[in-house]
Amino acid sequence: MTDIAKWYVVHTYSGHENKVKLNLEKIVENRGMEDVIQEIEVPTEEVIEIKNGKKKVKQRKIFPGYVLVKMLMTNESWYVVRNTRGVTGFVGPGSKPVPLTDDEVKNMGIEASLPEINVTVGDSVRVITGPFESFIGVVKDLNHEKSTLKVMISMFGRDTSVELEYTQVEKL
Repeated sequence: MTDIAKWYVVHTYSGHENKVKLNLEKIVENRGMEDVIQEIEVPTEEVIEIKNGKKKVKQRKIFPGYVLVKMLMTNESWYVVRNTRGVTGFVGPGSKPVPLTDDEVKNMGIEASLPEINVTVGDSVRVITGPFESFIGVVKDLNHEKSTLKVMISMFGRDTSVELEYTQVEKL
């Protein structure tokens, strides 16, 4: 048993993914197991449907019939998840759940690894993508929560403050 929570794939009855997520969240809260069963996800993606000439954005389940659970695998946590209404079992050989690898987690986009940046206020940066591509500016502010930075760039002879994502700039 490890003390690091891992992502496990739980098989559910088709169409019960959101119910399983809600049921499991209630059980976790009622039993005070937030430190053991930490996150429950039903990965979805936005899909644009056109009906009667109107665009509609809908959420579609990426893995129908599956719920992802980040948890410490203990006898109790296994029992709680396994016996949640709508759950048919864990994905893995026999009754032994197999955690997802870090690469699988990254590829599924469950846990976005936050982009890091090696610039500080006052550094010069070049914009590498977006509408301000190839502009050069000076970093005025960093927002680590949103992974954005404010950069002063010179446009049409005036200094203009623009907010960019970390991934849009490179340090000079």
